[in-house]
Amino acid sequence: MLNIFTLANGRLFQEEIESLEELTKFQPIWVDLEAPTLEEKRWIKQHYGLSIPEDAMDEDIEESARFYEEDNGELHIRSDFLIDDDEDPRSVRVAFILNQHNANLKSRGVLFSIHDEDVPVFRLLRMRARRAPGLIEDAKEVLLKLFDADAEYSADTLENIYDELEKVSKQVLAGDVTDALAGEVLGAIARQEDLNGRIRRNVMDTRRAVSFMMRSKMLNAEQFEEARQILRDIESLDNHTAFLFDKINFLMDATVGFININQNKIIKIFSVASVALLPPTLIASVYGMNFKFMPELDWSLGYPYALGLMLASALGPMWYFRKRGWLK
Repeated sequence: MLNIFTLANGRLFQEEIESLEELTKFQPIWVDLEAPTLEEKRWIKQHYGLSIPEDAMDEDIEESARFYEEDNGELHIRSDFLIDDDEDPRSVRVAFILNQHNANLKSRGVLFSIHDEDVPVFRLLRMRARRAPGLIEDAKEVLLKLFDADAEYSADTLENIYDELEKVSKQVLAGDVTDALAGEVLGAIARQEDLNGRIRRNVMDTRRAVSFMMRSKMLNAEQFEEARQILRDIESLDNHTAFLFDKINFLMDATVGFININQNKIIKIFSVASVALLPPTLIASVYGMNFKFMPELDWSLGYPYALGLMLASALGPMWYFRKRGWLK
């Protein structure tokens, strides 16, 4: 899918392109390619003279190849963006190419973005740019606003983690944690821990991208200050992720503690039962081994007497354990 974004009266407008002829009618500041086809890549090559690298969205790319500037002035940035999906939270690699020195481009340049699936941060920026005139002025501003929206999206996701962990805390701290509930709690904690880790990695990647833009000296004074503000926001997110990791570890330890308590209760039952059955076992052993003749032939009350003695010897320890509170 090929979408272009143009500026008109300070607002960002989106157009979906289905042919090369349509592409030549516009002067965009942002060209977005979502899972581009070979034909769409050919249109970009033919109209803008831009060749999209084959490894643009590779995951196992070296750090030195994620942020660099070509000799012709093209700026290449590969950054990860978070998708907070309840069933499958994940990060999506996006390749950015900022071209400002092409004859087919306006002086403010064009930002090209290539990715495999729709990114929520992109939708958020498009919605804001349509509603807020003057929010975006050039291609560099688009890239900065995307990173700004990414930091805000991460902050919103952290708030959701806070809410989910608050629900888990109420379940755990209520005290009555069964094994089934403990399994559900551990699953919920693991999901939030995974998401929190992805957020931490995502903001680290955003920090590196923004820092690269600042070092490349491509930003004017106002944009440079905006980039510094994004870095400050990211710094505050790091503190929140660290706090959430501590909270997750506490809830994990508390849940595992309740599981151990439940297991200890079971072990205690077997321990009490084994101790209580030791006297009847001793009586049965003595009774069975110390008669010259069969008791039921020599003494008609032998069996009832032995069974009654065994029962009494079992009830005595049980009464003592109950008095001491060991059966609670």
